[in-house]
Amino acid sequence: MNKILVTGGAGFIGSHVVDAVVARYPCAQICVLDKLNYAANINFIIDHLQSRRVAFMAGDITDYPAMLSATHGVDLVLNLAAESHVGRSFSNSMEFTRTNTLGTHVILEASRQQNVARFIHVSTDEVYGEVLADGATEDHPLHPNNPYSGSKAAAEMIIQSYWRSFGTNAIIVRANNIFGPRQFPEKIIPRFIMHAMDGKKLPLHGNGTHRRYYLAAQDFAAALLIIAESGELRTAYNVGTEEEYSNFAIAEMICRQTGRDPSTQIAFEADRPFNDRRYALNTARINSLGWSSRHRLAIDLPDLVTWYRDNRHMFAQHFNTNTDLEE
Repeated sequence: MNKILVTGGAGFIGSHVVDAVVARYPCAQICVLDKLNYAANINFIIDHLQSRRVAFMAGDITDYPAMLSATHGVDLVLNLAAESHVGRSFSNSMEFTRTNTLGTHVILEASRQQNVARFIHVSTDEVYGEVLADGATEDHPLHPNNPYSGSKAAAEMIIQSYWRSFGTNAIIVRANNIFGPRQFPEKIIPRFIMHAMDGKKLPLHGNGTHRRYYLAAQDFAAALLIIAESGELRTAYNVGTEEEYSNFAIAEMICRQTGRDPSTQIAFEADRPFNDRRYALNTARINSLGWSSRHRLAIDLPDLVTWYRDNRHMFAQHFNTNTDLEE
């Protein structure tokens, strides 16, 4: 790889992908493009910028002239730019469609015009909708149940049309819930950690039995590069783990890790609309490329709590404890 573009590279997942790209391709030109919304932070990649290993471009993936410039001479695009908070998508659905659907179309077309060799698009397991038994394979029908997953599924349809219309060398990646340092505390794990540290209640939607699989950001970044190098073109890959937890179990783990009593710290509240009870992925396709997860949430949680205790100042400007919980 001579030149790599990572969109959304100053965000939580994107910055971990930048870490992996820098380590994997020491001779490549690496550019991070990000519009630096509330969930992104330039400090996540500041070491790479200061070492001159990475160049930064402030920009929005819906800006077609800017995307034509950003993709010029690029061999690989890793598209992680997205609005990702399900709760926010109910009150601001047009912004999710603009960024996640239109934005994907814009940078995909720019990449086609610039003859980018490979385009990797990060989607979500939520496009499958509820999966109450076993795990969805990549051929499972898409059945999004909220504006966020709808915008991601729509982006996938555009990509698939490019496969057929133009033979575009694009790959779709659908992942489980991702955890790790740098995640904005609107998602369940960092929000519960920060609430518990402050002695505040941990609010659970419904009865807390909704279930999710959890994947470490570092493991996801490793999977993305394997797919970029060895993945079959014009197809999709599920990336997930065997670590399934109910939301109540997550709350209990965090209470214990922070010295709080779950019986008094956990508070139940009304469920949100169309809150899918379970997502699950069949990962045989990515496993066949030699990838498997190395991290475990139960093992990583102590270090994660320490990270948020030491770095909570990074979120002080935008974090609001009344923000809708994302599960």
